[in-house]
Amino acid sequence: MLILHCPCCGVDADETDLHAGGQAHLKREGPGSSDDDFEDYLFMRENPKGVHFERWRHAYGCGKWFLAARCTHTLEVFGTYSAQTLEPPQEIKDKISAKRPGWSWGNVQ
Repeated sequence: MLILHCPCCGVDADETDLHAGGQAHLKREGPGSSDDDFEDYLFMRENPKGVHFERWRHAYGCGKWFLAARCTHTLEVFGTYSAQTLEPPQEIKDKISAKRPGWSWGNVQ
């Protein structure tokens, strides 16, 4: 079972208390964007086998959104952090790099 730490309320919650919200760190398309850009934003999401950054909501807890870095292949959780950040904290990036040599945040974007 997947267990994530909610950085908002400090609870370690299992996946039955959470709601997945899809890929994190997406560039949102606003007014004036082309139809192709908006289509890409809505439908073209990454689904890698390996390190992935996701949005989660603590649905049956504090109700707040947060972000998680985890491996989709092994379900290993590298860490969770506030949804208001533009990129993962250095501590999480270091954990991923230590376990996945050659990985870098620059390759994700």
